[in-house]
This record gives sequence, C-alpha cells and structure tokens, in this order.
Amino acid sequence: MILKNKEEVQLHFKQLQDAIGKENIPVFFQEPILEKQTKYKTSFSVNIDLKADKKLIIPILKKYGFILEDNKIIYVGEIPAKIIIENNLTLEEYLNDFQAILYLNKKKGMTSFDVVNEISNIFGFKRVGHTGTLDPLAEGVLLVTINKATKIGELLTAEDKEYIAEVELGYETDTYDSTGTITKEKEVPKTINLEQTLNSFKKTYLQEVPIYSAIKVNGKKLYEYARKNESVELPKKEVTIKEISLLNKKENSFTFKALVTKGCYIRSLIRDIGLELNTYATMTGLTRTKQGKVDISNTNTLEEIKNNQFKYYKIEEVLDYPIINIPEELLKMISNGMKIPNNWHIEDKVIFTHNQKLIGIYQVQDNYLKVWKNFN
Repeated sequence: MILKNKEEVQLHFKQLQDAIGKENIPVFFQEPILEKQTKYKTSFSVNIDLKADKKLIIPILKKYGFILEDNKIIYVGEIPAKIIIENNLTLEEYLNDFQAILYLNKKKGMTSFDVVNEISNIFGFKRVGHTGTLDPLAEGVLLVTINKATKIGELLTAEDKEYIAEVELGYETDTYDSTGTITKEKEVPKTINLEQTLNSFKKTYLQEVPIYSAIKVNGKKLYEYARKNESVELPKKEVTIKEISLLNKKENSFTFKALVTKGCYIRSLIRDIGLELNTYATMTGLTRTKQGKVDISNTNTLEEIKNNQFKYYKIEEVLDYPIINIPEELLKMISNGMKIPNNWHIEDKVIFTHNQKLIGIYQVQDNYLKVWKNFN
C-alpha cells in the first residue's frame, strides 16, 4: 500500500495522541513500528492497550487516517480509513477487493498521468488508471479507475465524448493548439460561413492523427518523432462527429460544441475546419463536458477529493449490463471462470454478484456465457 512520507505520518500520530488525550480516553501506546521503510514511503503501526469501548476511539482514528485491527492502530490515510471504517472492512479486504470509479473534473495545467499519481497516493493503490487522455491545456471530465475497476477501462473509453472547444483563426502550430510553436499563418477571409462549415463536419471521416500524440508507429510514439524532428507518415483513423454547433463567434475566434466518437482528436478536427475555411485554425481551450452518461456537473475536482468531499462509484453502478446475484451453487464455477449455460437469455454481457460482492463479468458466446473479467 502506498502511504505518505514518514514525517507526515508521525505528525498525524501526534495529532491523534493529542485528540485522544483531550477526550480523556484511557489508551496506552507502545513503541511505534515503522515497517518496510524506504526513502519516501513508510508503513506505520502501533500496538495499544485500550481501557475503554473501542467505539469511543474509532471516530478519532478515522479523522487522522488510522484504523484499529487486533489492538493495533495502523496508518492508512484519511480517505482509506473512512472507507474501511464506514464499510466495516479489514485492511486486507480493502486492499484485495476495493474497486471504484471517480468522476473527476481535471483542471488545466495537469496531465492525466499527474491526476493518476495524485489519486494513487490518496487511496493507497498502485493500480490506478484513466479513460480518455486529456492534454494539460484541456479540462473537464476524466474517469479514473481504482484497483479492480482498472479491468473495465476499455468499456468506459469506448463511450462517446462531448467537448466545448475554443478556436483562433489565422495560424497553425506544430501541436495544433496554443501551447505549440506557430508553423503557418494565413489571413482570415473577410467573409466565411462558419455555421455551414461546422455543419459539413457532421459526418464520419478519416482523421489524420496529430504528430504530437501518443499513438505508436513502428513501435515509437508519434511525439518522439516530432521531438527529434524525424519524418513519419501520420496514421488516419475513422471518427464520427455526431453533433457539432457554433456557440459564439468573435472577429477571428469562435467557440463550438461537438459530440464525437472514441479516438477523435479535437485538435485535428479544428485544423481540418480551418483548412475548410481557407485559413488555419488552432485550439486555444478545451473542456470535456461529457463522457458517455457522465456529465461535468456530476464530477469532483481533485481538491474536493483530497478534502474528502466526493462520491465514488462501483463497477455495477456505471455499466449498463444486467446484474444477477448468483446462488451458492454457482459461486465456485463463476469464481473459477468456468463457462456456463445462458439460462438468463443474456444478449451481450452480464454482471454476477454474490452477497453484494462483485464476482465477475461474463459475455455471450454461442448459447453459453464465457468469463470476460474475473474479480474474485
């Protein structure tokens, strides 16, 4: 489990001792144990002799990021402590079984990888992923998967996405956005039919991938070619612009909203729009307002998550598949990933649970159900 640095943990322990002392709860602390200590991370536990009902100490432990197991308090961090205590879990159950999806509102200036690192430290898991990269310039909806929920990332990535994009006309950069270096300039025609041009992009077409992207060609990411000034043939991907509309327009800039399929680069779409307008266009701002059914109004900022003011979702809550609570006689078969008859007439995938615990996701194969992901 990933934990905070040694000094911060010891500060929390001192605050815990002071808070318990103020409440006059009779607790004797033995010598703290620092386990698996490294330069940056440490595991911290203390054996205690509690001469009172443990219910008195639990709220204080939770506040400072500690849990109680077998007369030992263990530092896990404020958010893991809250989850473990409120769900009556052991630390082992939390580490083995916890799964969550966060609806996060990423702010400008951070990479998606930065967000993953922050969430990893907050929740104490190395297995953290995200669905649909947002560049540092962009903000908005980013779905973050934690621990076992990382197994369903591909299902969340496949969903449509809605964006609001800000555009400047008259120049193009090497990155197709305002963070890059200007490479081309061209006067903006005095008369342009912007709405008609935008409407013409409501279609399916082959979109050229920008060279500043993580798509691999011959085993190397495109941005690596760009940084070394090496030529490479840029791949094209089929994308669909399902909806596109003009929101506002100024002299040489405008804002539009678009609903697009997986894999669409809004930077490339803007470049293509500029060329259609007989000039150049560059993205100056981007907000992802929706991914699948997740709207930006239902997201939390990283600051809210750090302050324990957020909601997380289970796999069963975010996937639109039937949920079947299996009887005991099927538990072993499904836990072991065995193929079973499709007695429920499932058409695509099904989520199996047992006693409110996620066991697996199965998918249809002929007249049977075959394991897609096992969570047991």
